[in-house]
Amino acid sequence: MKRLALLLPLALAGCAHTPRIAATPIAPASEPTFDVFAFFDGRSEGEGRLSKVFSGSQRTQVFSFGKVEDGALHLTQTIREGDKPQRKREWVIRKDGPNHYTGTLTDAEGPVTGEVEGNRLHLSFTMKGGFPTEQWLTMSNGRDRAYNVMKVRKFGITVAVLSEDIRKYD
Repeated sequence: MKRLALLLPLALAGCAHTPRIAATPIAPASEPTFDVFAFFDGRSEGEGRLSKVFSGSQRTQVFSFGKVEDGALHLTQTIREGDKPQRKREWVIRKDGPNHYTGTLTDAEGPVTGEVEGNRLHLSFTMKGGFPTEQWLTMSNGRDRAYNVMKVRKFGITVAVLSEDIRKYD
């Protein structure tokens, strides 16, 4: 029985993997620097796949509109996930020193923290329900596209992975 208890987390961890999407991942680089406010100011759209433990993989679409006001990025997103009804979420992100950001997200318990290193933005927060979440967004040289990988964990086990291509339109 103890063996089964030890092997179960390993088996579950293999269920949520980075799903394949049509877009090619972007390699991390020192340049260009990911300017969070410039990239998300205006319209952008993300298309990807969300892979969840026990429920498989499904298509996602995220329609975003960002506006920089009073030193903060206000980002409103409409999310379509599989056959579920669309939903909205809101981000407010502020610069908190060189290459550091803090903010809020309506899907999160507590703060969102972010750090930029070269063309890569790393976000960390806890989703409602106590799911530690990390996102890595890597911006293209043209600054009009970012590749997003989000990993959601519970009890240290990856339970969901999103792979998404985000395109900036404005």
